Amino acid sequence: MTDFAVPGRAAAEYIRGALYGLAAVSIWSGWIVVARLGLKTSLTPWDIAALRFGVAGLLLLPYVVRRGLALERLGWIGLAAIVLGGGAPVLFANAGLLFAPAAHAGALFPGVMPLAVALLAAAILQEPFTGAKKIGFVLILLGVFGIAWGTGSAIGSGQTIGHALFLGSAAAWACYTVAMRHARLDGLHAAGIAAVGALFIYVPAYLLVEGASFAGAPWSDLALQAFVQGLLTAIASLVFYGRAVSILGASSGAAFAALSPAMTAVMAIPILGEWPTATDWIAIAGISAGVYVVSGGPLPQRRT
Repeated sequence: MTDFAVPGRAAAEYIRGALYGLAAVSIWSGWIVVARLGLKTSLTPWDIAALRFGVAGLLLLPYVVRRGLALERLGWIGLAAIVLGGGAPVLFANAGLLFAPAAHAGALFPGVMPLAVALLAAAILQEPFTGAKKIGFVLILLGVFGIAWGTGSAIGSGQTIGHALFLGSAAAWACYTVAMRHARLDGLHAAGIAAVGALFIYVPAYLLVEGASFAGAPWSDLALQAFVQGLLTAIASLVFYGRAVSILGASSGAAFAALSPAMTAVMAIPILGEWPTATDWIAIAGISAGVYVVSGGPLPQRRT
């Protein structure tokens, strides 16, 4: 007689990692929407990035001073990957939103990022690129491109620039993820190093060039961006994401990011009154199934 069973320990471990991953992607799902909202006011992509790096960097500076930069574990290349990989995606994505809509950002940044992480992790960390993961990635990619296509994606000079910036964000984030996993840093430590690095590298350059241009924006807009970008996205979500990666592995933990375009589409129903099309629902189902497989979700095991 043949039945199917899932090991209890493996299932419990996966659920724990999955909850952290879902918590992170829940925050990410609102990040692009809030950034897009800020761009419709008097804020620029550079203002939003300065608020994010400034708030997160100042909050985490005492923690990083106490814990250090973990240079002995990261090395100079790993430190650069954490600092630049944690900051560059924000700049690329914010700039890309000037050329392409938010739906494309959700599909081409967090949607493609798990594939970039898996390829880099396979090369550097020797994480296995199994047949099951390949199937999962096919489902994810079909889903995210289905959502992008369903929004009326058109190949044009402006949108192509935006798409390239979104894909650059995915590649930079892959470097951050693999460096964090390779050095076995916890999520808060990695987030702190990235935030403090951006505070000292980006914010002075921004003040020199822009001169705190966000000062004329309404306080409500500044408070919203500071809270969502600086506290939730730059700190809380990275802590959750780091825990998911430490439990599930780099490529498996990163797979949850592919849920971002799907979750954003669902969140748009009550917030924006925008209902996903039938194609969107099919894409959402494909992404969800692909994420489950790639993230190492326990599958029934054949037992005789």
